Amino acid sequence: MPSKTSARLDVAFPSSGDECRAWLFTPDVANPPLVILGHGLGGTREYGLEPFARRFADAGIAALTFTYRHFGDSGGQPRQLLDIGRQLGDWAAALAYARSLDGFDTSRIALWGTSFAGGHVIEAAARDGAVAAVVSQCPFTDGLAATRAASPRSLARAMVPALRDEVARLRKKPPVLVPLVGPHGSAALMTSPDSEPGYRALIPPGVHFENGVSARFLNHVGLYRPGRAARKVNAPILFCICDTDAVAPPETALRYAATAPRGEVKRYPIGHFDIYRGEPFEHAVRDQTDFLVRHLKVG
Repeated sequence: MPSKTSARLDVAFPSSGDECRAWLFTPDVANPPLVILGHGLGGTREYGLEPFARRFADAGIAALTFTYRHFGDSGGQPRQLLDIGRQLGDWAAALAYARSLDGFDTSRIALWGTSFAGGHVIEAAARDGAVAAVVSQCPFTDGLAATRAASPRSLARAMVPALRDEVARLRKKPPVLVPLVGPHGSAALMTSPDSEPGYRALIPPGVHFENGVSARFLNHVGLYRPGRAARKVNAPILFCICDTDAVAPPETALRYAATAPRGEVKRYPIGHFDIYRGEPFEHAVRDQTDFLVRHLKVG
């Protein structure tokens, strides 16, 4: 176990034969609880997760932020493969790694996910059954609802590369990519007016951004409805909902939040990408820290 004198430690853990790179933030307290943080579509740990992790560590909660396989500096081939099953596998691997660490209270492990990972943490918590708390921020909860809310023109344009990518998969060729963010009506996954500027604002100077993921994702996302697992999560779960979210429909998230046995809801009058910066960030991170401190029994 690395020394706790470092504010941020570079670590890695195995996931199905590949490696997920991560940062471990350790508070200066004995036997702290731990929260695992993961990002949304195409996001890596560099894209705005560190400020949340540092606030949690300041409150006495260790934080592990990781990058999925196939993205960033994590392993996995082919690159930019956005696969729901593999990402859920990475969450299970992150939990196994966290529970293997010495010097932490492994009975007090929480999950924190934003955007697409806001849905992953619901599903991962339901499958695991032993996490102590969950934070689901501006969550993607229903692929069918998200597809209905998307631009029909964008969906139509994206289906061509999606079909080409399926052919590439069968031929064991590199993936055909579709942009993550782009103008309204383009063949990107996110095309609301705030998507491209909001996403790019999360990327620190000098950090590479690959604006593309495997297009085959579009053939499967409509069937992914992680919000349905909320009723199976017995741990306390905080839903942080952005009321003017144009990417992850807030009314759908609210409907699923109502089914969680120990669900709590905080609402913010902002869009999908506003929660990472400025006063909206301060408001949300205070709410999340209070929730985690309370349910992880910090202090």
